[in-house]
Amino acid sequence: MYLLSDYNYTLPEELIAQVPASPRDESRLMVLEKKWQRVSHYHFADIARLLFPGDLLVVNNTGVVPARLIGSKETGGRVEVLLQARPGATEAGECPTEKNPVWARGGEGLGGGEGTGSFTCECLVKTSKRPRIGSKFHFNGGLQAILLGGTDGLCELEFRFKGNFDRLLNRIGQIPLPPYIKRDESKPPPCDDRVCYQTVYAEKKGAVAAPTAGLHFSDELLDKLAEKGVEIVPITLHVGYGTFLPVRVLDVRKHRMYPEVYELTQEAARAINKAKNEGRRIVAVGTTTVRVLEFASGPDGRVRAGSGECDLFIYSGFEFRVIDALITNFHLPETTLLMLVAAFAGRDFILNAYQEAIRRRYRFYSYGDAMLMW
Repeated sequence: MYLLSDYNYTLPEELIAQVPASPRDESRLMVLEKKWQRVSHYHFADIARLLFPGDLLVVNNTGVVPARLIGSKETGGRVEVLLQARPGATEAGECPTEKNPVWARGGEGLGGGEGTGSFTCECLVKTSKRPRIGSKFHFNGGLQAILLGGTDGLCELEFRFKGNFDRLLNRIGQIPLPPYIKRDESKPPPCDDRVCYQTVYAEKKGAVAAPTAGLHFSDELLDKLAEKGVEIVPITLHVGYGTFLPVRVLDVRKHRMYPEVYELTQEAARAINKAKNEGRRIVAVGTTTVRVLEFASGPDGRVRAGSGECDLFIYSGFEFRVIDALITNFHLPETTLLMLVAAFAGRDFILNAYQEAIRRRYRFYSYGDAMLMW
């Protein structure tokens, strides 16, 4: 249960989804009933009849930022930078912090005027040769960056720009798709990833990856659920590098999660605790939602409002206090996401269900199909 190899499986490459289902809620849905060790098959739109009146559906309303930048080194070589949601200081305007990232602040954003500004930010940097400290990178729109240092696979860059950084990033940045979603930059994309790789309820920009379980919900499906009496409550976790940091230890208990910014409002906490008090089911949409709810919970299963950084790692043996059901996608092998769902439903049950999904040609990963676990 605690070996990294306990969470491995083999997936045919052709089952890695490259585009989402269209419409969103026409993806397939595998339902797992842990008590009976039973698996059944639906379409995601069937959620409207699988959930009950009174159920409380908790969603992650983070929004994906176009945080992938393509530029050049001073030597002319190509550089690719993925900003993380952890900016440092600025010379132009208000100072963003780890809890108040530049793209999650709203309003005019960093550097609201026409002058120059700067800030430091942790980034993933990809070049043909490892850059040296002091290296300069150039991007469209006059954006520049200087490499200050780096640890644990991340580099610290100082960005310098003119005008409003949020608007500049929206203009020149790209949606940071996972590497297993392939795009030929010489051809038109098969779908509009700026729309597809974003939930319909995304409100608070700050993530570098989508909370993918939520990609299956359409506005029409959410309306049906509300009409049925399903209560929908948003929380926020800005998905960052930590969710996808490879597990590099043989004993998974030694793995440490990279902290990610979260917010659980007083209104959301009241709604969740009221549902718990009334014996109604709490249905989490996605592993990010689960981590916030369980991180913010007390021994009695009631949650506390607050904001800060969530570094909760859920693996086999974890005692779930809040959630009663989980909607999630199919996850990569040997990842913390697979470990979380295995902790909820049971490792053997999950891996057997994955094998059935492979036999039935389900589509996997971010743009793939979904699971509902009671």
